[in-house]
Amino acid sequence: MIFAIKLLQFISWVLGAYMWVVIAAAVITWVSPDPSNPIVRFLYGVTEPVLYRIRRLIPTNFGGIDIAPMLLIFAILFVQHVVIDGIMSLIAGSAITVAR
Repeated sequence: MIFAIKLLQFISWVLGAYMWVVIAAAVITWVSPDPSNPIVRFLYGVTEPVLYRIRRLIPTNFGGIDIAPMLLIFAILFVQHVVIDGIMSLIAGSAITVAR
C-alpha cells in the first residue's frame, strides 16, 4: 500500500512538472520565439502532441486566443486533486480499516 501511495505521489509530481512545461510553452508563444532554439523546440515537441489532440476535439481558438493550454492545465489539476487524491484517500482509508 505504501508503494501505491508513493507511485501516485510520483505521478502527481510528474503531472505538476508537465503543467509547468505547458505554462512555459504558453508564455513563450506570447513573444516571437526563434524556432531553432533548442528550448523552444523542446517545449513545442513535448506539449504540441497533447495540445493538438485537444484542439482536434474542441474548438479552442476564440478571438485569436488559444485556450488549449488552459484546458490542459485544468485537466492536469483535476487529475491531481480529484482522481489521484481520491485514490490515495481510498488507499489510506483501506489501510486504516485493515489495521483495525
